[in-house]
Amino acid sequence: MSDQQTFSFQAEVQQLLHLMIHALYSHKEIFLRELISNGSDACDRLRFESLTDKSLLEGEAEGEPRIRITIDKDARSLRISDNGIGMTRDEVTENIGTIARSGTRRFVEALSGDAAKDANLIGQFGVGFYSAFMVAERVVLETRKAGRPAAEGVRWESDGAGEYSLADVERDEHGTAITLHLREGEDEFLEMARIRTIIAKYSDNIALPVQVPAEKEEQDDGEPDWETLNSGSALWARPRNEISDEEYNNFFANLAFDPNPPLLRLHNRVEGNFDYTALLFVPSKAPFDLFDREQRHGIKLYVRRVFIMDDTRHLMPAYLRFVRGVVDSADLPLNVSREFLQHNREIDLIRSGSVKKLLGEFARLAKDEPDQYATFWDEFGRVIKEGVVEDHDNRQAIAELLRFASTHDDAQTQRVSLKDYVGRMGDDQKSIFYLTADSHAAAQASPHLEYFRKQGIEVLLLSDPVDEWLVGHLNEYQDKPLKSVARGDLDREELGEKSDDPEREQRSKDLEPLLAAIQAALGERVQEVRLSDRLVDSPACLVADEKALGANLQRILESMGQAAPESRPILELNPEHPLIRRLDSGREDLADWAEVLFDQAALSEGAALKEPAAYVRRINRLLASTLGDEAA
Repeated sequence: MSDQQTFSFQAEVQQLLHLMIHALYSHKEIFLRELISNGSDACDRLRFESLTDKSLLEGEAEGEPRIRITIDKDARSLRISDNGIGMTRDEVTENIGTIARSGTRRFVEALSGDAAKDANLIGQFGVGFYSAFMVAERVVLETRKAGRPAAEGVRWESDGAGEYSLADVERDEHGTAITLHLREGEDEFLEMARIRTIIAKYSDNIALPVQVPAEKEEQDDGEPDWETLNSGSALWARPRNEISDEEYNNFFANLAFDPNPPLLRLHNRVEGNFDYTALLFVPSKAPFDLFDREQRHGIKLYVRRVFIMDDTRHLMPAYLRFVRGVVDSADLPLNVSREFLQHNREIDLIRSGSVKKLLGEFARLAKDEPDQYATFWDEFGRVIKEGVVEDHDNRQAIAELLRFASTHDDAQTQRVSLKDYVGRMGDDQKSIFYLTADSHAAAQASPHLEYFRKQGIEVLLLSDPVDEWLVGHLNEYQDKPLKSVARGDLDREELGEKSDDPEREQRSKDLEPLLAAIQAALGERVQEVRLSDRLVDSPACLVADEKALGANLQRILESMGQAAPESRPILELNPEHPLIRRLDSGREDLADWAEVLFDQAALSEGAALKEPAAYVRRINRLLASTLGDEAA
């Protein structure tokens, strides 16, 4: 051994190790699942890279990938080894000593309350190696990258207290061996019967042998015989009628690091000019990083049961990134590259077929099991909405799946389909009306709804950020246009009212001087000041021009750090409101009233005032003036 050095973990990793040792104590046995899965990944990578570079197998007669587990009761140690790709010294530092590829920061941030006791979070966050410290007081890792000389072996060691050491070692076998020196009280993991139970529970479907020394009355000297504990079969390649629900669920648990049974599964074999098998799962709970579009862990690609790559973005669109599963092709070449996937007709066919199967299953669930669909929508509805923007070919199929809150029952839960809405439309109503807002509460209380509530006309209440983009791409449903109640003119004639109203026309003429005076007071803050057709109880509201960005979309873009195109709103006044009736163009304090009306209209939409102190001063002046008039 030479060139030994001591390093400190990054601060986030030190925090993680502390949590592993002191907080995560439920289901501690999953450390073995994590280390076996890591070994399986290493063997898969070697198998893939050796397709084009046979030297990586180093002349092995068999070259069969495997994971082996041994116990040394005298040394109180448990050893998990693989003959996979292995690591160089730099890779050990990068993958284990730092946070670069582990997702540790998000893991630590997510730990709160009961989650801090739930070790099932580990696999979801990609920090599986560190789970060894739940049961080990010291961990030793020895590894050598396949194709490198024996002298380039590396030994990594740590007690999880904040430092680790690295040293060069001679290592004849490529791959990685991890030795766990167990803590006091963890003797259960020194019993082979317990190890067998854990492997059967978590790792039965690992697609390579997981082996332990065979049990013999007398152990021969030399290399032991090895017994394979897992079935090691490609579950997806077996007929569906031969696979139990338990086997499917165990496979999903290993694939997605999710202990909960999946909500849905689809197992299909497609035969013809192009053969492939797809086994897809929809989790029952959304993953922690569902809204991080850059994090993709969904579909693993195999070719004739040989693992090619995971995180295969080309097999599933971004709005279905929560789907987990495997696709196994019989016709793709083994030397598949990511560039190859970008321009491949067969990959496009797999993607298209898988998406249609999933959307069809979601539609079936909505029709036959509405309660289950409600659960699905609550978990994944917001990303399904992204499909309206991204997937033009399936836009109408996705539209049938959409669910919204609405004024029909004012509930915050999104349960109203577009089909439901259209079925309740009046005979004269030609449009599907909606309102977007920062939150459901803001939408529910919006003054833009007053006329619609009075007339009993249903309005969809859209408060998810993606809704602004959704309504920009879903222009109509069943030949009925989607129309915002906060944009453009309100066509009362469409809603069953007469277009000619002499009294209203006279009122409008009488108030022209007031409208002009208020517009002059507000200047460039508004595009126009006009009388409102949509207000019943409120004195004023802000309306966006048909071609301009709505106020909610402007706020969303600004919150994302994007410059929103400048647009001036229209200020609408309610001529029947007592406040407007008492105003006239000759008041000395009209400028203050104009500013207050504008600011209150903005507040009613959930906007933050740019100058709240100025608003308070105006209110105080007007209150003082009003009280003075009453005293006089």
